[in-house]
Amino acid sequence: MKVLITGGAGFIGSHLAERLIAEGNQVHVIDNYSTGRRDNLTPQNNLTITEGTIADTALVNQIFSEFKPNMVIHAAASYKDPGNWTEDTLTNVLGTVNIVKASMEHKVERIIYFQTALCYGLKPIEQPITFTHPLFSGGYAGGSSYAISKTGAEQYIELSGLDFISFRLANAYGPRNLSGPLPTFFQRLSTGKPCFVMETRRDFIFVDDLVDCVMKAVAGLGDRGYYHISSGSDYSIKELFDAAVKALEINLEKDVEVRPRGEDDVFTILIDPSKTNKDFEWKVSTPLEAGIKKAIEWYQKYGITQTFTHLKHTSDEKK
Repeated sequence: MKVLITGGAGFIGSHLAERLIAEGNQVHVIDNYSTGRRDNLTPQNNLTITEGTIADTALVNQIFSEFKPNMVIHAAASYKDPGNWTEDTLTNVLGTVNIVKASMEHKVERIIYFQTALCYGLKPIEQPITFTHPLFSGGYAGGSSYAISKTGAEQYIELSGLDFISFRLANAYGPRNLSGPLPTFFQRLSTGKPCFVMETRRDFIFVDDLVDCVMKAVAGLGDRGYYHISSGSDYSIKELFDAAVKALEINLEKDVEVRPRGEDDVFTILIDPSKTNKDFEWKVSTPLEAGIKKAIEWYQKYGITQTFTHLKHTSDEKK
């Protein structure tokens, strides 16, 4: 199979590229390296990498014409700067439109998309969230430009009439992840900087478990539409922090400070994975502590120069 992966040098995209190549598929990656890393992918047979943005219509059309993919995994997304609405719109909306239009023209068999669970808003009206839950109900637009633009993109994909699977994700973590609390904890703990945790909870999904599920969609499982990739359980951010401290094998002089969540942060988003469990015959298998240990080992080996968030920065996070 010939698979085009947008954002293929990023966290999720690079893991999928490696798995697909290992199973004998041809992979073409497009990435502008805004948040992806060049060392996430090793040059090898059956891998082609194009540096560029999916907002470049001509470039996207050229790649489709030359590579002729059977399938598209759309993992590219702008989330680096929560105040850069223009880039979010260019990449997440226009970029998706470019990918969808080219997929229609070249009769791509399936598009696999990754959506944020913040599409359900900041104040979910049910826990766990099922597919009867309206988008953005009870909270303004998911709290970010990222959530708005990702949701608009998802709707363009449905509008296309193409076969698609949109995976609405819990908080993915693991090696190569540079967003969310875990890489921030590692960066601060390993450099002796003070830490704090927010009084929130999250459903964490280890990247290998996520890839296992996506590969089933690549193989043709699942009906056109929406699925949740999640464990079905949530953990406090303090539990995540404690597991990171344990993996680093350090002793803190005092307990970490727990702060109330910000106005654009949600207490918990727990999404129901039962449809995915059934249709894909899949469920998570990596315990939180084991996954965090693997992530920490990668951070120690490769280092972190920066981390990213789609939420508003606090003064403490900038220090």
